[in-house]
Amino acid sequence: MFRKTSIIITLGPATDSPERLGECIDSGVNVFRLNMSHAQHDWCRTVVKDIRRIAEEKKKHVAVLFDLQGPSIRTGDLDAPYQLAIGDKFEIRKQSASASMPFSTTVNYEGMMDDVAQGATLVVDNGTMLMEIEEKHDDRLICNVLTAGKIGNRRHINLPGTRLNLPALTEKDHQDLKVAVECESDFIAGSFVRDAAHVNELRSEMEKLGGRSNIISKVEDQEAIRNIDDIIEASDVIMIARGDLGIEVHVEELPIIQRKIVNRCHVLGRRVIVATHMLESMITNPTPTRAEVTDVSTAVYEEADAIMLSGETSVGEHPIRCIETLDRIAKRMEREGSIGNGKLAVLETDKQKVVHAALSLADSIPNAEIVVFTRRGLMATQCALLRPEATIHAFAPEAIVCRQLALARGIEANSIPFHEAPLDTINDAVTFMRDNNIVEEGTPLIVVSDTLRQSKMVDSILLIYA
Repeated sequence: MFRKTSIIITLGPATDSPERLGECIDSGVNVFRLNMSHAQHDWCRTVVKDIRRIAEEKKKHVAVLFDLQGPSIRTGDLDAPYQLAIGDKFEIRKQSASASMPFSTTVNYEGMMDDVAQGATLVVDNGTMLMEIEEKHDDRLICNVLTAGKIGNRRHINLPGTRLNLPALTEKDHQDLKVAVECESDFIAGSFVRDAAHVNELRSEMEKLGGRSNIISKVEDQEAIRNIDDIIEASDVIMIARGDLGIEVHVEELPIIQRKIVNRCHVLGRRVIVATHMLESMITNPTPTRAEVTDVSTAVYEEADAIMLSGETSVGEHPIRCIETLDRIAKRMEREGSIGNGKLAVLETDKQKVVHAALSLADSIPNAEIVVFTRRGLMATQCALLRPEATIHAFAPEAIVCRQLALARGIEANSIPFHEAPLDTINDAVTFMRDNNIVEEGTPLIVVSDTLRQSKMVDSILLIYA
């Protein structure tokens, strides 16, 4: 059974060997994520070459995603971890300032002292510790520890509800972006995107370097929620990054926000990923919790384009089992039907209406499948946005377009040369599908294409049989 929902996994020591990469592809991975918060540049160059080679050997179009660290606020290095108790005072200071109390660390964002307010809550290390800012000075903050715990080196800091004047791209991001373009990354994700200007800056910098990647915007804080429509429209793909987002908002709001973002992506015509903590318990356990199974099922039911694993596959003990678990859950949920978000899509252009008519025709004919020809992937993603029951077979002349379509719900992409006469291209595609056992002879095919009429290209819908 063809799985419509794409699977993204994060690479790390548990999965980056050539043997494991092959197992991951065989298990159903569509996109490999490289987390630039941890990845070294030479490792990126090596692992991308391995992915491309192994995917070619397996005749699969598997995409690569470079996930930039973004303007993350982190504490400094310590000689030894601090064990903090409730009521302890904890100092966060600029790197130029000296410690004034036993529990003290620096911070990598010098403007933090200007942005925060006295009384604000500080969330440390992904929510493992809470603090309150008691005193605010030009070069340091004095915090009251609200929950006991241990704090080590370079721990992440969140400030829910605080507007931070961080740059869209750090110097590290610029260096990582160069490597992503060098490696011909299919997707580049911007972290902590707060408005459309941040998305546009990332795209502009990528294009200056000669890159052709699709841009993914990670929604991770309250400001991004406030600007969500503008961010969606400026992006190619949205990632609902529930780790930081779940810290930034009240936890009971998170499933509602997830559903609203998925809905807005359907309305505005963009792909969407649901990410983080999907099978977190499987980092150490061989089976997921029942709550995790339900969480994954919900994302599939809501018709997300992709679901993503992080630590489960980068450092986890059971990476292949995690992929297989996602695959089984997604296939089972897809057989049950879905929420019907495809009906939310706004059709503004004649081409979009032609696509809608073609998909309606395909869904009305038993066992029909859809064939779409696309040079940049736009018509194929438009087909996917409408969430037809039928499988979408996309054909493109370039492999990069096929790889970028690996992150679109319900698309199976292949690369063939395009001829000047569209009917010749259609005939080649049908032959390719029969020769590779993609469809059986006699299968009804609804072809969405452009054809030549009086020296002009016009959109057309064809019903043919394989």
